[in-house]
Order: sequence, then structure tokens, then C-alpha cells
Amino acid sequence: MARLHEYQGKALLEKHGIAVPRGGVASSPADAERIARELGGPVVLKIQAWTTGRKAIGGVKFADTPEEAAMLTKELLNIKVGAFPVEQVLVEEKIKIAHELFASLTVDDAARAPMVLLSLEGGSGIEDRAAAVARLPVHVKNGIDTAALDKAIEGSSLPKDKHAPIAEAVSTIAKVAKAVEARSVEVNPLVVTEDGRVMAADCRMTVDDYAVFRHPELGIDIARELDHPPTALERIAYRVEEADHRGTFYFAQLNTKPDAGSRGLVGFHGAGGGGSMMSMDAITNEGFTIANFTDTSGNPSAAKVYRAARIILSQPNLCGYFGSGSGVASQEQFWSAYGLAKAFWELELSIPAVIRLGGNSEDRAVDILQDACKDLPATIEGYRKDDSPGVIGKRFASLVNDSGATWTPRAPRKPKFAGGANATSFAITGGTVWIDTPRWKDALPTIQQFAAGLFTDDATAPRLAIDAEAFAGKDSELIASEVECRRRGCDAIFVDLDIPGLDEEMGGAC
Repeated sequence: MARLHEYQGKALLEKHGIAVPRGGVASSPADAERIARELGGPVVLKIQAWTTGRKAIGGVKFADTPEEAAMLTKELLNIKVGAFPVEQVLVEEKIKIAHELFASLTVDDAARAPMVLLSLEGGSGIEDRAAAVARLPVHVKNGIDTAALDKAIEGSSLPKDKHAPIAEAVSTIAKVAKAVEARSVEVNPLVVTEDGRVMAADCRMTVDDYAVFRHPELGIDIARELDHPPTALERIAYRVEEADHRGTFYFAQLNTKPDAGSRGLVGFHGAGGGGSMMSMDAITNEGFTIANFTDTSGNPSAAKVYRAARIILSQPNLCGYFGSGSGVASQEQFWSAYGLAKAFWELELSIPAVIRLGGNSEDRAVDILQDACKDLPATIEGYRKDDSPGVIGKRFASLVNDSGATWTPRAPRKPKFAGGANATSFAITGGTVWIDTPRWKDALPTIQQFAAGLFTDDATAPRLAIDAEAFAGKDSELIASEVECRRRGCDAIFVDLDIPGLDEEMGGAC
């Protein structure tokens, strides 16, 4: 589920009529000082991070003056949640609370229907008071069951004149959830202030991933549940996934430096959720820190796997590349082998790589990977489904220990003919295919074998045998041709694939 920050959720609540404290978002101490001065009184400062228990980690502070707000914001912006720094602080007026409630809409998967949870006592520790939480059904068309809502509030000690506005606020929470197709909206606490206002003092909101495209107004650029604001590489990876429907590509950054006492930072590349989790355990059991989680599964194209590998290797200070998934994936593993082999060749991989290619055509896949990478500076080994993650994890640790190398991201190399005057080029989706025209005759048998039917049998120059639009989608076959030609000593075809945004992120290095 895609998450919204507190200030974003509150803006939606306010738009639909629920009062929220006055305030603004600060990205610097100067911003916080300005906002606090405009508010003209004591303020509360809260880090904007997708985590619970912000107060327990020092992420909530109070300031009496604008100068104090600036000083405390500087401290808050130095907090890290996981491996990533806080980027924004919500600065709000400090309100005087008379009563706290808890209200949350969630989708009950068992009932296959939305449900509002309401407690007449909000604040921290709500999980320990589950018995006191009322469960109120919500009709997908008609909204919350008002009779059940009124009954829940009537039995409380809340002032009678606040029952109606509280009921209206809870009902509105359900309406907001429907309006933005949220999977959950949690207001904890929903408060009655000392001057009688009903207010949302906090808000946590998640939106259904598959609904995000219908709500551009929410400003969600990655429709996935992350525990931190999307990094530049996560945004780049998400665009790759959006542009290529063949298989799944998920990339999330986890750590930017090794843990204390770690043996090093590892680029991780999985295939299939459960198997990937087991493989990550194998690496952490060997004392490594995982830089990222990546999954390419569901029969991904060679181009998608190539781009995934390039993005993983855009992370600095890796000591090795570890790839292992379920081991029984129902996908042709040789496509992954081609994508990895191409990426490793282009980057002249200089750190050890251990890749478990278990599943369909695993023998062919291992042969492709190891043979295509045999002349690279690093040791690159392929394994099959019968090789357990634990076993290959130990082998990986041994290779890393022997290597002692640390990865520095670099620009990918290209054959000299690519882009040259003697090359013939053809457009494909997201890139260009270059063929060394003088060597076309030598490369033709291999290309015809691995990209059958794409070119005419013309010994003088490459010509398309199919229309350009159909040819544009044949990147996997063309990558296979590139790798196989190189394996056979005829480096005469090169697939130049774009990864939008990666060059800029690396400062023009790629």
C-alpha cells in the first residue's frame, strides 16, 4: 500500500470538513522558525516518517518560541528512520486537549468490507485496549452504520453536545477513505479540545496501490509501501517497472552502509518473494548487510533483469552481488542469465557474484552466465535449485573474503562500433540496436539462431524481416544475440538500453 505522510492525510481530512491544527511543513530550521512565528504561540514538531512510535525515538518535540522551534527542527532533521534521514517536520499549533478518541477505517479482509474501529479513549497504547474498541460496519455505497455509531458514542462520558460533531467526524473519515480509495485511515487521536472543537490531531493513511493512478492529486510517485520517502534509485526502478509489463520488478533500498561489525554491504537480487526472504536470511546469517531488496519474477524479460542489475550496481561500496530466489520459479531462467551477463559485462564487474538460477532451463542459464562472464575481473558463479541458499551463502562469503574488493559505480562500456559510422542501427522500445555492418556476415548465423525471423538473410547489411513496430519489442531476443555473439568471439551486435534518470543520478557517470 502507498502511504501518505501525516500532513498529507490531514489536508485531505480538512478538505472534507474535519478540523485540523494550524501548521505547515518545514524542510529546514528556517522554515520551522517562520511557520512557528506565523502561528504565534507554542508549537508541536513531528517528524514526517512512515513509522509508528515517533515519540519514543525522539521524533516529537514541543517548542515555546520560533527560535526554539528552529533549534529542535535541526535535531529532528538529523534523525534517521532505518537507514534514511528525516526530510520534513510538521510544525503545528499546540492544542489543549480535553478528550482523546481513536478512529480508524480499515478493510476487513475476512468480511471483504470496510470497517470503522472506534475507541472512546485514544492515544498511545491503543493496541493494548482492543476489547474497548467498537467495530462499526461500513457499507461501500451508503457509508457507516449511523445507528451503530450513535450507540457507541452514547454510552461514553463525552459531553452530550459533542456527540453529534464526533459522529460527523467519524462518518467523514469513512467518506474520505472512499473518496481516495484508501485501504486504511487512522486518526489517533481524534480529539475534543478545551475550547470545544473536534479535531484530527494525527493521521495515518494508506492508499490501494492499484488505485493510485486514479488519484494524481495525492502526489504519490511510487505506488508501493515503503518505510521511507522514495529514494532516487527507487523512483528510477519504479519507472522501469511501469514501462515493461513483462514480469515483476521490485526494488527497495534498505541500507546505505554496513552495520557495525558487518562483513560488508551486499547487492541483493531475488526472484520470488518466499525464496528471496530465505536467501536474504542466508546472507545475513553470514554476517553481511543487505543494501537493497530486488525481485524480478513472473517471467521477466532479459531487458528488465538487465536494468535491475544496473540499478543494483548503482549503489556504491558493495562487496558482492548475491542473486537467489525460490529455486523452482516457473520462468525460463536463461532470460535472466542473458540480462545479468549483459549488465556484468558492460560494467566490467569487479566484485564477486553468486547467482542461483533454479527453475526452468537452469542448466542452460548457468552455462550462459558463467561462460559469458569468464573473462571479467570478478568471480561469477551460477547455481541450480538443488544448491540451497545456505550453501551458496557460505560460498559467497568465501569469495568476498578472498576478493576484498569494494564496488564503485561506473559508466557502462560499449563496443567501439556502437554509434559509429560503420554501424547499422534499429530502434527498439527503450533503446537502440547497433550492428557492426562489416561483421554482419560473420554474426548472421548466431543472430538468426537466437533472433530467428527478425532479419533477412542478407550477407551485405542487416535488414528487418518484420515491421519496425513488431521489431521494437524484441529486446530479449536481441540481448540473447548480443551475449551469444560475444561468447563466440564475434562482438558485432549491441543492444543499447535506456534507464531514464540513472545517468543524472550518477552525475553523468553511466
